[in-house]
Amino acid sequence: MTMMTDPVPATSHPGWFSRSEAWLDSKGKGAWIAAMVLGFVFFWPIGLAFLFYMIWSKRMFSKSCSRHGSWNTSRMTMTKSTGNSAFDAYKEETLRRLEEEQTNFETFLERLREAKDKAEFDQFMEERAKKNGDGTEAA
Repeated sequence: MTMMTDPVPATSHPGWFSRSEAWLDSKGKGAWIAAMVLGFVFFWPIGLAFLFYMIWSKRMFSKSCSRHGSWNTSRMTMTKSTGNSAFDAYKEETLRRLEEEQTNFETFLERLREAKDKAEFDQFMEERAKKNGDGTEAA
């Protein structure tokens, strides 16, 4: 008689704290602040604990809890193996392609910003030259 074991370890299920943290992260920084304020209203040590945790975990100073680090967190989750090598290879190739497209898009946006800055500067210089009256630039 062979003994069957549970393939999922007991530690794979996140605890209430991890689930609560993930839920607040999904709602954004406002949810963290609301939880902290409610903690202060109902029992001040809870609010203080929220404040210290937000400072310690750097949630207080990021632009948004869920969106600021979401790509890195999602990327770490997505690199876990599913057990199917063909799907894992497809997923990795798709993620690599998307990262490349993101890099290309960011480069494109940077070129647009530079072109806009140059156009605005050229316009400024033209207006400045017109104000001098004779069309020559002032030193």
